[in-house]
Amino acid sequence: MSSLAFLVTELQSLASESRRKHPEIREAAEKSLAILRSSPEQATASLASDSAQSDDLLRPVFMGCATKNAKVVAISLGSLQRLIALKAVPQSAVTLIVSTMNDAMSQGVDIQLRILQTLVSLITNFPSIHGELLGEALLLCFKLQDSRIAVVSSTAAATLRQLVMFIFEKMVNEDRQESNGASGLSEATLPDGSTKALGPCAKDAFSVFEDLCLLANSEKPNFLKLDYLHKTFALELIESVLTNYHELFRKHTELLMLLQHHLCPLILKSLSDRHVFPLTLRCTRVVFLILKQFSFELETEAEVFLMLLIRMISEDTDASNPDHSGSRPIWTRVLAMEIMRGVCSDAELVRNIWDRYDAQQPGSKVFSSLIVALKRLVTEKPALLGVSPQMMGVGVSHAGDSAIPSGSNYGLDVGGVAGMVATAASATVSGVVGIIGSGAGLSVQNSAMKLQCIDQLDKADSPPIPEAYIYLLAVQCIVSLCEGFASFTGPLYTSIMVQRPRAAGEPVIRAPAALDLSTLPQDDLATQHLIIVRSMVENGWPALLAALSFIISTNLSDELFIDVLSSYQALTNVAGMLALSTPRDALFNSLSKFAIPSRVVSSLESYIEPPTPRTSTSFTDNLGLTAPIQAPGLSERNLACLKVLVSSALFLAGSLGESWYGILEALQNADYVLNIKASQTSTNRRMNAPMTPSRSVSAMSSAEQGKVARHPLLMDIDSESVLAAVQRLFDASKNLEDSAFQDFVTALCKLSSEMVGMQSDGSTLMESDDSLSPVPISPHRRRVSGIHLPRTLRQGDFGVERLGSVATLNFHRLIYRAPEVAWNTTTNHLLWIMGLSSAPQSIRVQAARVLDEILTVVPRNLSSTGDLQAKVQRRVLDVLFKQIVPASSDVQATSTNIELRRMGLETLHQILQASGHTFVVGWGSIFEMLGSICKPAALSRSQSVDSISTLSLQETPRHKPLALGYVNDRGYTALVKIAFQSLKLVCDSVSVLSPEDLRLCIKTLGQFGRQADTNIALTAAESLLWSVSDSIQAKRKDAEMEPEYSALWMCLLLEVLGLCTDARHEVRVGAIQTLFRAMQLYGATLTLDTWNDCIWKITFPLLDAISIETRRSAFEPGVLLNSGLAAQSPEHAWDESKSLALQSIGSIISEFLVIKIMHLDSFSKAWSVFVTHVHDTVSLDRRNLSPPALLCLGKVVKALSGADASLQVKVSEAWECVWKACSDMGSMVLQGGSSQLSPSANTTQLHRAFTQESLVALVDVIRSTRSISLAQTKEWPLERLNRLMEILKGVLTYPNSTDYRPDVDGLSPVQVVVLDAIADIKLTGSGVPSLILRDLSEFSTLAFLAAFHVPIVSPASPGTPIAASSQKQVTYIALSKKVMPLIVELYMRFKDELEIYEDGTLEAIFSAYSIPIKLKYECPAPSKFGKDPPLWKTATTSFLRIVTESVRKVAAFGDRISDTRVEGIWRQIIEVFRGGILADCTATEGFSLEDQEAEENFDLSLISSLEIDLVPHLGNTRVPDYLIAQLAKILHKGSQLYKSSMDPSRPDSPSTNTTNVSDDSRESHDFKKVDLDIGTTAPGVVVPRERFSFWCFDLLILICSNVTSGNQIPLRVFPELTILLDQESSRKRVAALCLPTLLDRCKTTMVSYIADEALRGNMPFPRAREDELLYVLRKVLDLQLWSGTLWAALSESPSKFSDSQPAVDVTLSPSAHIADVVKRSSVAHLFYFYSVLCEIASIPRKTPSAWVISSSSPPETNQERRGNSLQPHIGAPEEGGNAMEVDARTLARRALQILGKEMGAI
Repeated sequence: MSSLAFLVTELQSLASESRRKHPEIREAAEKSLAILRSSPEQATASLASDSAQSDDLLRPVFMGCATKNAKVVAISLGSLQRLIALKAVPQSAVTLIVSTMNDAMSQGVDIQLRILQTLVSLITNFPSIHGELLGEALLLCFKLQDSRIAVVSSTAAATLRQLVMFIFEKMVNEDRQESNGASGLSEATLPDGSTKALGPCAKDAFSVFEDLCLLANSEKPNFLKLDYLHKTFALELIESVLTNYHELFRKHTELLMLLQHHLCPLILKSLSDRHVFPLTLRCTRVVFLILKQFSFELETEAEVFLMLLIRMISEDTDASNPDHSGSRPIWTRVLAMEIMRGVCSDAELVRNIWDRYDAQQPGSKVFSSLIVALKRLVTEKPALLGVSPQMMGVGVSHAGDSAIPSGSNYGLDVGGVAGMVATAASATVSGVVGIIGSGAGLSVQNSAMKLQCIDQLDKADSPPIPEAYIYLLAVQCIVSLCEGFASFTGPLYTSIMVQRPRAAGEPVIRAPAALDLSTLPQDDLATQHLIIVRSMVENGWPALLAALSFIISTNLSDELFIDVLSSYQALTNVAGMLALSTPRDALFNSLSKFAIPSRVVSSLESYIEPPTPRTSTSFTDNLGLTAPIQAPGLSERNLACLKVLVSSALFLAGSLGESWYGILEALQNADYVLNIKASQTSTNRRMNAPMTPSRSVSAMSSAEQGKVARHPLLMDIDSESVLAAVQRLFDASKNLEDSAFQDFVTALCKLSSEMVGMQSDGSTLMESDDSLSPVPISPHRRRVSGIHLPRTLRQGDFGVERLGSVATLNFHRLIYRAPEVAWNTTTNHLLWIMGLSSAPQSIRVQAARVLDEILTVVPRNLSSTGDLQAKVQRRVLDVLFKQIVPASSDVQATSTNIELRRMGLETLHQILQASGHTFVVGWGSIFEMLGSICKPAALSRSQSVDSISTLSLQETPRHKPLALGYVNDRGYTALVKIAFQSLKLVCDSVSVLSPEDLRLCIKTLGQFGRQADTNIALTAAESLLWSVSDSIQAKRKDAEMEPEYSALWMCLLLEVLGLCTDARHEVRVGAIQTLFRAMQLYGATLTLDTWNDCIWKITFPLLDAISIETRRSAFEPGVLLNSGLAAQSPEHAWDESKSLALQSIGSIISEFLVIKIMHLDSFSKAWSVFVTHVHDTVSLDRRNLSPPALLCLGKVVKALSGADASLQVKVSEAWECVWKACSDMGSMVLQGGSSQLSPSANTTQLHRAFTQESLVALVDVIRSTRSISLAQTKEWPLERLNRLMEILKGVLTYPNSTDYRPDVDGLSPVQVVVLDAIADIKLTGSGVPSLILRDLSEFSTLAFLAAFHVPIVSPASPGTPIAASSQKQVTYIALSKKVMPLIVELYMRFKDELEIYEDGTLEAIFSAYSIPIKLKYECPAPSKFGKDPPLWKTATTSFLRIVTESVRKVAAFGDRISDTRVEGIWRQIIEVFRGGILADCTATEGFSLEDQEAEENFDLSLISSLEIDLVPHLGNTRVPDYLIAQLAKILHKGSQLYKSSMDPSRPDSPSTNTTNVSDDSRESHDFKKVDLDIGTTAPGVVVPRERFSFWCFDLLILICSNVTSGNQIPLRVFPELTILLDQESSRKRVAALCLPTLLDRCKTTMVSYIADEALRGNMPFPRAREDELLYVLRKVLDLQLWSGTLWAALSESPSKFSDSQPAVDVTLSPSAHIADVVKRSSVAHLFYFYSVLCEIASIPRKTPSAWVISSSSPPETNQERRGNSLQPHIGAPEEGGNAMEVDARTLARRALQILGKEMGAI
């Protein structure tokens, strides 16, 4: 229903009500109704236009109001209200309306209320009501407000508020209209007396507000006609105006002036007077509005009010004074605090306060004073607030709390004011830390008011206020301040640092740095406010922190605890965001104290049971306290603090810088408490309580905690969740900017350094093997934070562990960022720990493990593009280098250090395994790392570099044997093995290495080749270096790279060369094989320069180096010769190595000599050095090295045969050089063979003796050299051949070898090669045949003159000769068997050469043959297993062949052979026959008869040769007489039948030297009487071979006999032989010279018989004596001499007179004449025997007799004599003969008869 309809209804009601009493009103009403009904719109318009109809319409209303009828008045006012609502009242009627309502005001309550409604409608519908009219209208309201009727009063008050608000609203509209050009201003007087033109609405508002201020101050108003107004209501109106139109006030200075001049003094006065609760309440509310809305405009007033409020807060009210006399009541502080809470809640206001006051100089420190006041307030009554038991942890004993020094728990060592404030706060807490009352504490539920004081406007007195309420307010103020800082700073920080526009490609910032306000636009309001906030926090943080640190430790409810903790977090975050490091660090430090109370750590330390069971008494006694029943741990609130700490750290991660240290320190402690200790002590708790450790130690603060939703800060605070949050913090490190990450890592390293450093002094157990050792670290040892250093941290360092995880998360940063960001810090720290010898082993190993994980993962994730790859690889290897390679030689090789190096090497191996193929740099470091593991030998065994002058080594003093200089303990063995695995990996991919890297690889391989592990050394020396060699050679195929890689290959060979002198035999062998295998395989592709280097830098230095070792002990006494023992000695091993080297060198040089080596410019020198090496090896080394050295030389010499014509000059030089060396070595052989060593010779001499093998090799070299030489030239000159034969003779006869081969049945190897070498000689040169024959002749005598026993030293007792029966013997038997026929062959070949006769060669041959012929049966056996003829027979046969020819050749050459030579030849011939005839044949006595006969028959050849071959030539005038006579004496001796004789002149033995018989012996054969007094009865010893003696006698007879000229004389022994008569003169001479010996032989037999017969009487003679006497008598009887032979024989010169004698001297006496004539007779010998024959013929007793076969011819005939002359056996039947008996006497008489007949006596 519209207002018009209501108006019609109202008018109808008015007409109806006034119908009786007031008809005029009824009429007027009806009239109005008629107007309205006729034309409602026109009527309404006429009302507003103030027309005539308006009076008609309004008249009933005014008339009704004028009545005293309440009902009519009410209806009238209702109609008026409708009219006003319809704006159907003209402006002119407003005054009347106001007056009418004023008149009706005295009516009842309803009327008064209706008036108030109408006033509101009137004023709001008629904005043009101003000035006095408005004042009158308001006055109505004020009057009604003063009504005693509450409803009227309150309605009036509300109406007044509405109207006042409308007045100001109109002013707002007016301001808006004025901006559009409206006018109508009027002057207004301002409080300072000035005037200002104001608009009507503005003036109304100014006037109303001014009057309200005046009325509130009990002053007379200027505008309102009001005498009095309650101050409280006036203040309420003022508050309402200011609350709603504060912006209007700020626009109008006149209004602000009212505040400044009226309101502020009023408020200040009211707050300064006696405090009345309603008034003070409203004043404080107005003050709050002034502060909140006009602090800028009323700066000074606001300052005053703020300081007043702060002063009110600071005043400590005496609670015991109930009437508050002399002090402010407590509710004033509460009101002030509530106002302050509102102020603090307005963050912008707070910032403005700081900016206007605290920031000004000078200026009131309003903000500073406020927070100090708040801090003092909250710490005012600690007993009331209590202490939170949770904040100190659980399971912690408080018995000793009172003794704790102040600051031990909550002290903040942050410096300056902060430190003092915090210390004061902590001291306060410490004093009451144990006082926890049952009702003490602070919570919103128990401490807050349901309605805050400042809102209790209806109270005349202050309401009951909880005692803790003011502290709750203080807490809320502080919380609001902190949250205000955060709420402003946080979004700006996010927008500036996180959400700022980014350039293309710029990454999202996840962990921004702190704000740098200097970089922001300074004129920007946000920047200014950020600066303000920063200043506020910078100046106020000590008090705020002190307050917060105190509050959070009190007994707060969870809600308040969360608020306070949030404030902590907010303030911390703000400080961090604004780069306030000091307050941020202090806050973090404080949070860490609450998160991990020090008592928990220390108590937890004491709670742990030791591994060894103890009694509880001793346990608690040791610690001085009683262990808590519950395990120490962290409460929920501790964990919540820890969670906030982590959260703030995570939020500020990008800006913490050095502050990370404190945070990480706290996290370390938390990790220790939650993780390590829980794991050690939670076994039983887990069995009893299924909760997590944090839950099990947390008490539920209230029953409803498990029922209501908890705050997020109190959720997920079990240990697992918190540890997960801690882990997230570390995980977030990957979001940090580089600089922030650098700070983070630096702090982590610093923390780790401190922890490790604290464990590295004397108070820490160092490297204990017992990880559970119960010995604690000094309990007085504390961190800066007051936390105990846990003993168990020795098992691992938190910082190191986390550093590893952080590095793993940020490996991309390690790779792609500058090393200063994190790499250097991380790796240097880990290396520092590893290098800290005083640090526990476990931590050092942990650091190594972490570092190695980093170093392993980085190369795997490295991109292969750009130059970054090289840099990162270099960094990785540099760090790994520091781990593996000791910083200095001082580093001790402890087990830990070795373990660290081992881990580093394993890491290197993993890196190489996964990423080795990607490495582009750092190989040098890799090889140095690997090489650092290798320990060099303690003393280098060989340092010689001069490959030529090795002879000087002979004087090198011998040191003691060197032990292997290797560190061979287990640790280093493991290191070497691991490192070697890496090296093998490198060698597998050796193709990627650059030349320089290859050089290092080679060097490193060489180092490994010197390690104690033989397997490793062998692998390095053989397979790995070989693979590297292959790789290098493969790259040499590139022509451009060939020089470089050739040099590299040489480097490899040099390294292998170094291993060739390793102390271990196996390694040396492997290296030598590798060295020469490489040279052999690639030699054909090498350049001459490379070959030159191979020769001079490899081959010769190798020989030099090994020679030093072999010669170092070459002369050391005591070296065992036994091969079994020697094989185990180092000396023998060195010899084997050199032997291998020589064999290899020989193979290499021989293979490449012609195609490469001979083309070198330095070939001549190299050849000389090579030959010198071989020579020196033979001369200076042990003898077992001589064969390989000589074989090497021989092999190389043979290779010379392949040289073409262009190289013949070099070939000639080469074999000349070799021959010179061979000659020198031959000299050594000759010197060594000059005297045979006795078995007692010292072992050094024996050791130096040439072996047969070496002699064979030497001869082979000589033969090879001659082969090369003869291919170029003819045979060598005689002088050189002489030297050759001298050497060969020395080789053949070398007596001191120890390895002789049997040489009886066959030739020994030496003998074979010597004979072969001789056979190679071309015998065409002059003197050569003689040379060969002479030497061969000498060789044939060796079996008889030079055989010897091999010198062998008993291995059981060196130096003691062993029995000769078990010794080897060198016999030369086979050599003699071979040479003696060879001599015959050669002689027959060269028998026509005069020189062999003239130079004594033939004499030497005969002299050689004479020896075995003389020795005969004393000759050594010709064979052991064969049936070779005896050596003497071979010699005899050979001699006879040569002598038969030689005598003829000598005769044929005649005078061409000198007399001296002829004499020498015949002398040797006679000597041979002497030896053969007079040889001792005693040995044949044991032969069988057949053998004896065969032996005699063989010897007959000598007699036959004499008879047939020599005797015809023996008479040559050039043969000296004494030789012919000597032959006769030989036959004389050979014809003896007895070994001993009574005749003193008879030799005792056939071995007696017959040369003692001089030619003067013939003087004894004179015609004188035989002395018969000498005789013997001894039987005598018959010679073994009677028949041979008779043969010799026969030959002697034959020589002296006349063999009849021209007739052949058949001999029974050799009938085929004949004697020619042309030799008659020669035979006569021989007969003349031999006849005295024959006469002596015969006479001796006969004389001895006569002498013995006289003694024997009838005693018979031995058969042989009788046979001999009869045989002699028969031969004497048959003998026919040459005419004059006896005369010549007895003359001074038998040779002269043998053929013709001088005529008989007629002047002689008859007897002499007869004798002279008889001596010329053919039977002159019978005249010589005359006296003896007479004695025999006159023997009275029976003389010996025998039957003989006589010839049928007359005995006197020559035929008979010839037939009997050489009868082999006495009594043997002869063909055609007759047997007859003869006796001695008869034969003697027959002889005398023949003599008588010859003398003419018969």
